[in-house]
Amino acid sequence: MKRFFYILLNILPIVAMIWLISIIKNDYILTLAYIGIISIALNIKREHNDVKVLLAGFVCMTLSEYIFISTGVEKFMRVSLLGMPLWLPFLWAYGFIVIKRIIQMI
Repeated sequence: MKRFFYILLNILPIVAMIWLISIIKNDYILTLAYIGIISIALNIKREHNDVKVLLAGFVCMTLSEYIFISTGVEKFMRVSLLGMPLWLPFLWAYGFIVIKRIIQMI
């Protein structure tokens, strides 16, 4: 049961970020909200290498999404950064941290 709550607590910021997509229509404001959520989450609990994983996730997913978009595999309705929403790499970057934490727990 302790593992379940650990996973749930780590996933809550992601759920909040996804929920905000339907509420905040301005990509720049949504990106600022994501930066705020990530900052709060990392201030509450920062584990070893979280910032490195965040940066790696941001860079890797920005490049990956750009490749998908440029090859026509993906198309977004909200476009503010290289054919994708500005907030998307931030969502992916924090997702990398959540994935890292869950894998370490397992």
